[in-house]
Amino acid sequence: MNKIVNFIDLHNGEEDKNKVLDNVKSNISFRGSNLWILACAIVVASVGLNVNSTAVIIGAMLISPLMGPIIGAGFGLGIYDFNLLKKSLKNLFIATIVSLLVSTIYFFLSPFKDVQSELLSRTSPNIYDIFIAFFGGLVGVIATTRVEKGNPIPGVAIATALMPPLCTAGYGLAMGNFKFFFGAMYLYTINCVFICIATFIIVKYLKYPITRQTNLKREKQVKYAITFLTIILIVPSIYFAFQLVEEKKYKQKVELFLKLEFIEKGYTILYKKTQFTSSPKKIDIAFLRKRLDRNEIKSLNEKLKTYELKNTVLNIIQDTTDLKQDILNEISFNTKTMSEKDLVIAKLQSQITALKFDNKVILAETKILFPEIKNIAIANHAFTENKESKKVVTVILYESKNDLNSSEKQKLILWIKSKFKSDAVEIYKRE
Repeated sequence: MNKIVNFIDLHNGEEDKNKVLDNVKSNISFRGSNLWILACAIVVASVGLNVNSTAVIIGAMLISPLMGPIIGAGFGLGIYDFNLLKKSLKNLFIATIVSLLVSTIYFFLSPFKDVQSELLSRTSPNIYDIFIAFFGGLVGVIATTRVEKGNPIPGVAIATALMPPLCTAGYGLAMGNFKFFFGAMYLYTINCVFICIATFIIVKYLKYPITRQTNLKREKQVKYAITFLTIILIVPSIYFAFQLVEEKKYKQKVELFLKLEFIEKGYTILYKKTQFTSSPKKIDIAFLRKRLDRNEIKSLNEKLKTYELKNTVLNIIQDTTDLKQDILNEISFNTKTMSEKDLVIAKLQSQITALKFDNKVILAETKILFPEIKNIAIANHAFTENKESKKVVTVILYESKNDLNSSEKQKLILWIKSKFKSDAVEIYKRE
């Protein structure tokens, strides 16, 4: 048993603690050369996101010095060094502001404003981002405390990906897209917090000496302050993780419900939207041809409980607009002269033309962003929400060997929304 413990003991190969602390303190400052390196790395990462080049983005992450103050904050928390913590957080704040400023200016001046897949992937954090940040942070701080640093540090810089979310937030500010901004900043915050927590855990495990104050009263105040800050970091982190897990589980249940109740029965779902954060939660769907009466809708809402979809309302949008039928109706009921009929037809045909997409051109662009897609068809469908308004939904039908995962679908939807200024987009795989 002792052999196994010694085999996995992190104290083996550990660097002198004073040397590690000196190294950590030297890497938290953002002045002079470090500030210039950060600014240049931000520009490189922004260019990579702008032209959708993964290689360029990876290069930017390798030269970025952003990990320094985050690890410094973790050490400050772990050894109750309030001065180290304050200096680390101050420098992290400066680095964040500089990064946002540089990336915002770049994207504001850049002639290329299209949303690329690399940008989209940094706007919707999920539970896997938390795992990556935490375990990447563990690897980073373990490597920092070793005599032989080895190869992990570059890999940690790539895996934890602090730079791309900041650049994406800058893009959001430059474009006035606050959904992008807050989504990217949320991912950046998750990365910072969980890397810091991972560092704190390793520092405590390795029993780094607690900083002693000359004034005992001051020492107690520092301990209380850092304990409070640690709780502030950990509690929201648990909440973030819990919420992301719950949302993932909820969406899986919704997919199962739709599959068993509709898709396997041959009903084509034309429109689908899940609102997880509303109260009650909502599932909006519309069918291509199927119409349901009140009793059927009531029965389906009752079935939600059997799928553990509690506090959820199923809303079925029934009224769809068929433009072809509208043309026939206009002609059959119009008793005016032939020239007036021609004007009506021309008007309705122009409406249809406005709803058309050049699928060949779209396919060529889509294959660049999503190589796995072999064919694609896009069309607009109009739904009458009430007597006074209509809602147009852009429907994407794609062919590929394997289904796109949820992250890739979200990227495709956001790209189509940005490219064609669509308010609502739905995506389906052709069987």
